[in-house]
Amino acid sequence: MKHYIAIDWGATSGRVMVAHVDNINEKNMYQEEVHRFKHAIRESEDGHWYWDFTGLLRETTEGLKKAAALGYHYESIGVDTWGVDVVFYDGEGRMIAEPLSYRDPFTADVTGHFFEQYISAEKLYHKTGIQFMDFNTVFKLFACRRENYRPYAEAKHILFLPDAVSYYLTGRMVCEYTALSTSAMMDPRTKEFDVEILAACGLNREQFPEVVMPGHDLGTLKEDILAATGLNSDCRVVAVAGHDTGSAVAACPRVIGGKRAAYLSCGTWSLMGIVTDKPVITEESCVLNFTNEGGVDGTTRLLKNITGMWVLEQCRKEWAAEGKEYSYPELVAMAQSAKGKEVFIFNPDEPRFANPASMLNEIQNGRVMTDQEIIWAIYNSMAHRYGEVFRMLQRLAPWPIEVLYVIGGGVRNTYLLQLTEQAIGVPVVVGPSEATAIGNVMVQI
Repeated sequence: MKHYIAIDWGATSGRVMVAHVDNINEKNMYQEEVHRFKHAIRESEDGHWYWDFTGLLRETTEGLKKAAALGYHYESIGVDTWGVDVVFYDGEGRMIAEPLSYRDPFTADVTGHFFEQYISAEKLYHKTGIQFMDFNTVFKLFACRRENYRPYAEAKHILFLPDAVSYYLTGRMVCEYTALSTSAMMDPRTKEFDVEILAACGLNREQFPEVVMPGHDLGTLKEDILAATGLNSDCRVVAVAGHDTGSAVAACPRVIGGKRAAYLSCGTWSLMGIVTDKPVITEESCVLNFTNEGGVDGTTRLLKNITGMWVLEQCRKEWAAEGKEYSYPELVAMAQSAKGKEVFIFNPDEPRFANPASMLNEIQNGRVMTDQEIIWAIYNSMAHRYGEVFRMLQRLAPWPIEVLYVIGGGVRNTYLLQLTEQAIGVPVVVGPSEATAIGNVMVQI
């Protein structure tokens, strides 16, 4: 039996997983969660929203320490996180500031300026194949340039989030392909940075390290990490599919290796798409605002981002502050109790749901709704949006989509899956709930 570690950061929680893999048949794998921790974006005095990267690293180190305490000899470690966000470092390789969150609204009004002053929307899409979202890395870095954001101005090195974690562990800087692909700064045909886009952001290629593909060996752990965790000194760090959705889809061989299938990765964000051998960059994909992100083995994931459990999670936080702690089974039961009432459908992808002061107020928008009606509206609105995006995806897919594989935490919500199947009109097949960690380890193997 061989043993591996998966570090998996999500937008609201992170965890460290240990995977045990059969020496003879690598498909025989079981995992155990050794450490889980919650986290949230923080508003600073300068008006920006930040991730507590230092705290996340501290929790990750604690998880690695717990993994070491199990007594196994580990082959390697892989890191996956959400995409888009970056960390700024000085010339000595020291972090200048905690990384800005993609939910920081300071990018909300910069896209028009970018398109007018530097690269048109149509040209940018045909260069990168990436959907337009205010928080794309390109717009964040452009916004940093416009306001002369100090950490940006002082940065000698820039790393995407999963690469920053690997750098913390090994001392080696790289730029992993799937993480880079989320930025709208990469040419998906060459899998390299587009220097014209970098110049528009006031940056140069030398500020980013070499691009590596999933499976690249980054070496062993630094001495201080070994001392802090107690892990074996020959444990290596592997650049897996650093973007968490890339790792999740890697756990679905039927989607990657076969045709006529689509996937829905359902978590804080939902992502619906297909896996292709090459990017799909057309006038129609531009109009429909679909994105081409990197996958394992050099593949492309043609997909669209959909606001997922974020809306519901924000409501849960508000209810908890009122003393109402609803579990997920309770939420489903409450939604079903409202069944038959008038369905209020909203588009969860509207910008107003990105990070409102009160999600409950934003949903009701002047209405008076019970908690049951709010939950009923959220589930139905998510399923309705899944149906809309599925029909768009079918227009772009080179083959008829006959099945949708659902992966991630959403697979446990059978009620939402029923609504989704009704909305899309093809069978929904449940995949692994721990797809991200599984895909992370599969690339290490």
